[in-house]
Amino acid sequence: MATLVTGAGLLGASFAQVAKTRDEKIYFFDPEPRAAFLRQKLGEGGYQLIRGDVRSLPDLVEAIATHRVHTIVHTAGLIGGRVQREISQAFDINVVGTRNVAEASRLAGVKRIVHLSTFGAYDWRRPLAGAITEDFPLGPGRAYGNFKVAKEMILEAFAAQFRIELIMLRPANVFGAGHFWGGSSGGARLQELMKAAIAGRPARLSAADAADVEYVYAKDVGAAIDLAATVPAPCERAFNIGSGQVTPFDDLVSAVREICPGLQLEIEDGERPGAKSESLDISLARKRLGWSPRFSLREALRDYHADLAAEQSAQP
Repeated sequence: MATLVTGAGLLGASFAQVAKTRDEKIYFFDPEPRAAFLRQKLGEGGYQLIRGDVRSLPDLVEAIATHRVHTIVHTAGLIGGRVQREISQAFDINVVGTRNVAEASRLAGVKRIVHLSTFGAYDWRRPLAGAITEDFPLGPGRAYGNFKVAKEMILEAFAAQFRIELIMLRPANVFGAGHFWGGSSGGARLQELMKAAIAGRPARLSAADAADVEYVYAKDVGAAIDLAATVPAPCERAFNIGSGQVTPFDDLVSAVREICPGLQLEIEDGERPGAKSESLDISLARKRLGWSPRFSLREALRDYHADLAAEQSAQP
């Protein structure tokens, strides 16, 4: 079997780490694939880079047909605040690109699409009462979340019309050793904490960065993607992927200091976000995909620290 991964970032690489163990052929489709990053994650073999842009339907169709792709893992897109700052370009990449992925799948006979959405698709302005289930209202109002909702709707329409198997994952705030080119502020924030601690320099964050967040480790998300690509198609299409709990920022800092006692933290003046307690309900992913997080936060941070330390030692 062959899988095309749109985007060569943290989530696609985390999926490929798992898929390689079952000898899946992996093709990364990205306009600027970071070969060094993928070598660090995956070694030298077992995957291929294709320079291509999801905004080009012909390039997508050619890649799928040439490599006889059975499954698409769709991760390509801009993220978070970058979408708001570059809203027109983000529409083309995120929304039009997703339409192209759906149309290319139809034209080239792809059997299954696994789409990486986000918990940011939920409308967090609504009254909250307990953990967030997959039927909670969507559309938070800002560009990133609304575009993610549009992507889901596009894929659902194509899947229903053309009988394409579709599974959409809505991860919480993903962290792991990545490059964060797409704009993930949450992942970049935690990477700054960890890299500063390893280097023995102060970590400088904005007041807005000191937020209570539900985290999920990239390697756990990679395992979820692999299950979504391989399990018999469930009747549900959307699944929350998280830890099931919100981590207060101060608790996160304490957990990092257990690994790196010398962590120095400087937070700019400003109003810190209010405390949050609402988490994702991940019971449906457990039931239908057979997935649950393998790493606790502290286990994930220790593994993350080891990955970053190995990455830094490998640099000339």
